[in-house]
Amino acid sequence: MRLAGKTTLITGAARGIGRGIAEAFARDGAAVAVCDLDGDGARRSASEIRDGFGVATCAVEVDVRDRLSVLAMVEVVTGHFGRIDVLVNNAGVSKVMPFLETEEALWDATVDTNLKGTFLCCQAVLPQMVERRGGKIINISSQSGKRGSSQYAAYCASKFGIIGLTQSLAQEFAGLGIAINAICPGVAFTELWRSPDMLNKYAQKRGIRPEEVESHFKSQIPLGRLCTPGDVASVAVFLASEDSDYMTGQALNVTGGFEMR
Repeated sequence: MRLAGKTTLITGAARGIGRGIAEAFARDGAAVAVCDLDGDGARRSASEIRDGFGVATCAVEVDVRDRLSVLAMVEVVTGHFGRIDVLVNNAGVSKVMPFLETEEALWDATVDTNLKGTFLCCQAVLPQMVERRGGKIINISSQSGKRGSSQYAAYCASKFGIIGLTQSLAQEFAGLGIAINAICPGVAFTELWRSPDMLNKYAQKRGIRPEEVESHFKSQIPLGRLCTPGDVASVAVFLASEDSDYMTGQALNVTGGFEMR
């Protein structure tokens, strides 16, 4: 168990990739704080993970766009576990929208959740890592943080920004024993992608039927399948463990070969 004795905080962990990371961390022995805007979902996931893997868990309802909410989350988790060894910034939103139809509210909601949320969570957790001179932060970016895509401006901008933030913080805090890396997943058909709005918008963008979207993505991936939460979770466990102690400032692709930069 590579993460035995570690205490971890994961945002956006009620479902999807975040839930997959939470389960993988628990399987490797970590205590897990399941944090999500969906408080009921966070409590349900925390309970299921505790019962399924026999580790300590807690659940916190949080809006990562709001500084006071983030500070309260960190206070609750630190009070429950005593410290935070690993932070995973996974909370995120995504919407396909032609650029000239992108309203300021959509831009703000996307950037505030994905990029500002990562900034706020890092700023709230780093002081205790600095004090202990050690810790791991894992920021979830995207293949869209490496390669821009049409009708995806707000999302791409936020995910590119996460990589830049990761590299900046990695350099600033490396001397204090804190490793900060990013993961760039490919398309994973979680609840977000299965939503009718997302499927219909993407199908319209590509001129295909909604039921063809999944096979369209698969056809572009050298390994021939979509990303899964488990694929991302395995890399997250590695980055959270001592096995990655000599790595910082990296943005690791988990895209089945679609993105190689």
